Amino acid sequence: MNKIGYKTYFNERLKQVQFHDRLTYPLYVQVTFERKPIYFKSYYFELFSKPKYFLEVPGVGTKAPSIEEIIERENEVINFIMDKHKEDFSLDLFKRAYAYYSRDLCDLMEAGFIKYLHTFFWDEGLPYIADIVKLGAKNVVAYNIVRDLKKVVEKPLYERLIDHSFAYSTPYLPVYGFMKQTKRWPMEILTVMEFAIPATMKSMMEYIKLYYPKMPFADVMVQVSNIAYQEGIDKFYTV
Repeated sequence: MNKIGYKTYFNERLKQVQFHDRLTYPLYVQVTFERKPIYFKSYYFELFSKPKYFLEVPGVGTKAPSIEEIIERENEVINFIMDKHKEDFSLDLFKRAYAYYSRDLCDLMEAGFIKYLHTFFWDEGLPYIADIVKLGAKNVVAYNIVRDLKKVVEKPLYERLIDHSFAYSTPYLPVYGFMKQTKRWPMEILTVMEFAIPATMKSMMEYIKLYYPKMPFADVMVQVSNIAYQEGIDKFYTV
């Protein structure tokens, strides 16, 4: 097979962008095969640029993901694809595989879950809480909102919130909760690449059976797989 090369770099031909508390050039990736290169935006640079990945602790300071951590994630998924397609590699195939395997499942499902929370609190007669959740979720992780709600809302209301999410939302809570067992901030993501590993699926099944016994594991697998596939295809055709 012809040699494949790749690198991550700051695209200085573009304007600088805000990366949390500083300006920087956008991070890009170059992949070369048969002496032909392709260039594209770093998915992880865009992901970790979101406000929810910036922490500001009163009296302590701020913290954000590092570019080095982002590059490490890029290297991981690129090497995975190259190894998986040693015999049939092409740049077109790589673009499809990258759009599929690099995606963070937690991020893909979060918007649907936030919409569910907004509707749930409206239905419960708490429209202002609903709007606070909807607006605040732009800057914080939705899973953390639910974790804090458990401390302040009545138990029956909280249990309804969890139980109804199984029927009216994505399986965001079990997927994010499973991910948090092994990841540390700010790299709290579960990629499609990681999800596709049989050992990961087995561990997730055990987690869901233990912490979300009312949620059928098979249904979770079907929903997650469908979300990962559709989002990857949509992303590829809109690049």
